[in-house]
Amino acid sequence: MTSASHQRWDELLGNIVGLLPAGPACVLIDGDGEQAVALARRLTTALTADGRSTPAATIELGDGARGRRARHWDVVIWPRVTANGHPGREDGHPGREDGEIGADIVVDLHDLSWPVIRRVAAPLAGRCPWYVAETRAFFSPRAATWDTRFGDDMPAYAAAVARAHIPEGGVVVDVGCGTGRALPALRQAVGPRGTVIALDLTPEMLREARRRGRAAHAALFLADARQLPFADASVDAVFAAGLVMHLPDTEAGFGQLARITRPGGLLILFHPSGRAALAARHGRTLRPDEPLTAAPLRRITHDAGWQLTAYDDAADHFLAIAIRD
Repeated sequence: MTSASHQRWDELLGNIVGLLPAGPACVLIDGDGEQAVALARRLTTALTADGRSTPAATIELGDGARGRRARHWDVVIWPRVTANGHPGREDGHPGREDGEIGADIVVDLHDLSWPVIRRVAAPLAGRCPWYVAETRAFFSPRAATWDTRFGDDMPAYAAAVARAHIPEGGVVVDVGCGTGRALPALRQAVGPRGTVIALDLTPEMLREARRRGRAAHAALFLADARQLPFADASVDAVFAAGLVMHLPDTEAGFGQLARITRPGGLLILFHPSGRAALAARHGRTLRPDEPLTAAPLRRITHDAGWQLTAYDDAADHFLAIAIRD
């Protein structure tokens, strides 16, 4: 592996150690393939280096619900792996698609040279500052080819923005803007008197947006969606494409979006794929308790101060619109 790969492993392991409870920890890595074995071996070494490897500490490999029930585990780690590295699913291959349910930490191990934490359960999520490093580790290497893979989605972005009826002359913020595919449409919506601001957590994504000339449509800033750099009730609309699934605390995230939006302002949640198609792409099926399912989304937005007024989960796009109370 390259020095960058070694650094990525060191950063990931440090974040996992920081997420574990203090003292000796009993950890189940729910998988027995090559990737899971590599994670178990490296995590054991990291805990030893941290002085937390004792007879009371355990890292074991398991495979399924029986392994999870075998004893009380402080933390269950689910490795997302390729079909050949059982137990995950990728590109439609069969496997245990329910494995992430109930896991405390989900680690993407599709590429053993570049592992990334993809999800942390709420009780653990606040224990260490893992979120920024792991989000950037996921998006940074993808930034240069993002538009090559998804650039033909821009008409879908334009259609979603048009349906939202953002007020001309208003202030709109694209939170998690990526390479800025929505920015031309947002600029057209608010017109020359309006203001478009685009935020992303990953410098490489913003760099790619500038390289593609999208800074002509918006002011681009490096910022965290969990701590938006705006005064209360200061914007007319928030556009968020694919953001919700990356937030570690969905309810807090919606609250932050509500905080910056004026009464009567808009929240536009969008993805250029329907939820079922996106889930299938990632080798899983939809669950009724997911935040973007209609009933949970209506409840979460309401609790945060929004009223959901439109919900369209079509085969080729997802669009939900809410109005600030």
